[in-house]
Amino acid sequence: MKCAVHADVDATGYCRNCGKPLCPACTRDVRGALYCETCLAGLVAAPPAATHAADTSPGTALALGFMPGLGAVYNGEYIKALIYVVIFAGIIAALSNDLSPGYDAFLGIALGCFYFYMPIEAYRTAKARRAGLPTGEPLVAGTHKPVGAMILIGLGVLLLLGNFGLLRWDWIARGWPFALIVLGVWILMDRFKT
Repeated sequence: MKCAVHADVDATGYCRNCGKPLCPACTRDVRGALYCETCLAGLVAAPPAATHAADTSPGTALALGFMPGLGAVYNGEYIKALIYVVIFAGIIAALSNDLSPGYDAFLGIALGCFYFYMPIEAYRTAKARRAGLPTGEPLVAGTHKPVGAMILIGLGVLLLLGNFGLLRWDWIARGWPFALIVLGVWILMDRFKT
């Protein structure tokens, strides 16, 4: 058999992609596989395969975000979805307890805010993923502090102490400004470090 390009030269192999017979001058060896120049150029110049990030629709993420955690699952953020479900269920569980009307009002407002935060965050994340931008934690964008984990640990400690009777709700009602002071000192110390 003769080469497809040089009709007077015997073929020594075939292009793996198109199957043309090729002479030694026409073959391009890539890790033991032979290609013709045209097929190799097409393979090298081919656009990368589409990823989930490019297929992510911000509108779909927004719509799915109204179900706790589902917008985050759509965006491929499974840990964030689990955290959203735990927070949502925790607020619902706290509302189902016999609390004073002030706590009910606070938790109701927190539930409403969190319910509308989830789809907005899912939309923002999907839009950033589609544009190829990083999707950082919105509360502390640009930092590498696990703020979400710290909040969950703090809430877990408070609820655990409350379950064992070591914490009374009136302590939280009187002592919550202390948490603001601690947060302010932490932010101030972080600013002085940088």
